[in-house]
Amino acid sequence: MFTGIIEELGEVVSIEEIGESSRIRLRGPVVTADARHGDSIAVNGVCLTVLDDNEQLAARDGEFSADVMRETLQRSSLGVLRPGSRVNLERAMALGARLGGHLVQGHVDATGTLLSREPGDLDADGNPRWEVLRFTLPQPIARYLVEKGSITVDGVSLTVVEAALDSFTVSLIPATLALTTLGAKQVGEPVNLEVDVLAKYVERLLDTRALPDTLGGTK
Repeated sequence: MFTGIIEELGEVVSIEEIGESSRIRLRGPVVTADARHGDSIAVNGVCLTVLDDNEQLAARDGEFSADVMRETLQRSSLGVLRPGSRVNLERAMALGARLGGHLVQGHVDATGTLLSREPGDLDADGNPRWEVLRFTLPQPIARYLVEKGSITVDGVSLTVVEAALDSFTVSLIPATLALTTLGAKQVGEPVNLEVDVLAKYVERLLDTRALPDTLGGTK
């Protein structure tokens, strides 16, 4: 599990294609400071597993590698990454730690596209104090979004401002603009989307109430 609070902006070092999958090497000194073989690190909201053994991690000074299988490449935007691409990185949440964002699994539900950016008020230096970003909303996940609910965009826990039928907006504060890839995201570029898992569990529970139980009645 993750929280959607990005720990650092990392960088893609290299990508090796292995059949229909890829092996990606990334630089992230913060998230690798205490990383061990088999640990989970979210890369743009996708949960990946550290491949390097502990000696390799110690020797490679802030770099780690992970395999990305075909399913992940097809269902996320990791397939468009190239050496030099910036990525949002977050280590798995420690048990007992503060939950600063919301419960994030690192399992991408769909990809969206940035439709527009609207800057808000400007500060004394002419920089926006906040920006409103609008993304496309794929139909299969539209029912899970509500205004003031949570959504994960490229691994960033955000609050939904407007939930339309085919798009949604979020408002980004200066810290989010500066410390995540969303600050430099261009119109037309893809993003990974993960809806609040609690909404999916509630939907499943309501669905099963209409199913017959083993005694021939209904739940």
